[in-house]
Amino acid sequence: MLGIPFVLCTLVLVALGADATSRSCGDVRHAYAAKGFALAGAPQHEIAGEHLRVCSQGYTCCTLEMEERLSDQSKMDLQSLLEETSSTLRSTFTSRHKKFDEFFLELLDNSEKSLNDMFVRTYGKLYTHNSEIFEDLFSELKRYYTGGNVNLEEMLNDFWSRLLERVFQLLNSQYTFGDDYLECISKYADQLKPFGDAPHKLKAQVTRAFVAARTFVQGLMVGREVANRVSKVNISPACSKALTRLMYCPYCAGLPELRPCGNYCRNVLKGCLANQADLDPEWNLFIDAMLLVADRLEGPFNIEAVMEPLDVKISEAIMTLQDNSMQVSAKVFQGCGQPKPAVMGRSVRGVSDVFNARFRPYSPEERPTTAAGTSLDRLVIDIKEKLKKAKRFWSALPEDMCTQERVSTPPESEQCWNSHTKGRYFPEVVKDGLTSQLSNPEVEVDITRPDTFIRQQIMALRVMTNKLRSAYNGNDILFPDSSDEGSGSGSGSGCTEGCTTAQLHFPQSTEAPIAGADRSDPRPAEGGAAGTGSASSSLSLAAALAVAALLLRWR
Repeated sequence: MLGIPFVLCTLVLVALGADATSRSCGDVRHAYAAKGFALAGAPQHEIAGEHLRVCSQGYTCCTLEMEERLSDQSKMDLQSLLEETSSTLRSTFTSRHKKFDEFFLELLDNSEKSLNDMFVRTYGKLYTHNSEIFEDLFSELKRYYTGGNVNLEEMLNDFWSRLLERVFQLLNSQYTFGDDYLECISKYADQLKPFGDAPHKLKAQVTRAFVAARTFVQGLMVGREVANRVSKVNISPACSKALTRLMYCPYCAGLPELRPCGNYCRNVLKGCLANQADLDPEWNLFIDAMLLVADRLEGPFNIEAVMEPLDVKISEAIMTLQDNSMQVSAKVFQGCGQPKPAVMGRSVRGVSDVFNARFRPYSPEERPTTAAGTSLDRLVIDIKEKLKKAKRFWSALPEDMCTQERVSTPPESEQCWNSHTKGRYFPEVVKDGLTSQLSNPEVEVDITRPDTFIRQQIMALRVMTNKLRSAYNGNDILFPDSSDEGSGSGSGSGCTEGCTTAQLHFPQSTEAPIAGADRSDPRPAEGGAAGTGSASSSLSLAAALAVAALLLRWR
């Protein structure tokens, strides 16, 4: 009879021993299945963990296959979290690029329509028979804005020369003028100022406004492309291991509901996103340059203020020539010779009566509404607020991601995963950027090998920043033209001052990284010069290739 109690006691002791060393993995299986993984092979109770490669090799709820799946999941989680955190930034550049582009194109269309309607009413057939001059003007303005290789100053000079030839002939219809004589008339234009100061004033206003408008929209496009590209993180093997320990080793330890400690999360993400943080200095300079050009768009370079009264200003210039037609004609005849009288049958009646009609500008309620449904001032105020919020975005990513409640606990919490167990995390949080990761206790980062793709984005921002700074001063930087290939490019009206490596004509580029990235400070000198040396030259070329490719596709 004593044998039965003895056996029962032995079984109880064995069961208790099993419970002490082999806890249930039910919670882990539930959390694992919630991630979409099949439970086949997932342990019911803890097993020895010597097979694990990342997590602790003590008793575990993970098989090697589970650890590998969770490791892959951690990389997808980081990518998803990064895209989620950057979504507002990326959508801002995308939506505002579209908004500004629609606004500027609609403004051009409305301005052309306004001029056409008013000139038809005022000049009738005299305008319609010579309307190609004005059609060419707006066609070239649109071609410049959409990326064509148009020299604005030369184009505007040509417009006024052609207009002078046509109007001069209309005012002196009793004579006939050959091509040589018309060319001679154009030579006297600067001396005679037949249109008054209008050509000089309009040339300055139109050039500055269009350079600012086009460059600003290109800047929005470059910001959009850089943000989209940098939001796709390149996860190194060391980062992958650190992410697995951070996010899913609690599963293997039987603690699937335990969130990482806040500072532990920060150190891991600072290591994994070190190259993104190095984008910040150049990104901030780019944002500052965008804000400077935005100020110009609100003020002296306001393209809306230039284009809306364009028809009135051109008409007033024509009136100036008509008012001074006798003096202008006399000086032209003196310099170019007496023209031949018109042949019999041709009208010799002057057309002064036709030019007596004066234009009146649109009243505000008559002005057409743009497709953007707003004014330039409102668009600029909106984008400036959002651009200011975009500063220091990349270096703040680890903080922004780790402060989300579902990602980690507050820094002072002791009820969190500290990389090996439940408890407080004691190591200090490292600083931002690649070189600071030498002391990162969680991620082994090779600070001698910067991410070449990120370096290309840094240089792309640097080139665009130089272009924006030049536009702020009313100048443009020449980019290669692709109009012959049927797509818009970033071509400018020529480089006048402050030109940089962006002047070079680069072929269209792919996004393939270039070997031999340099470790130079990504922040440019005030003049925007790139670094020196063969590695830096390669990166300068890579950056210009990247920006050129972006600008070639921006339309």
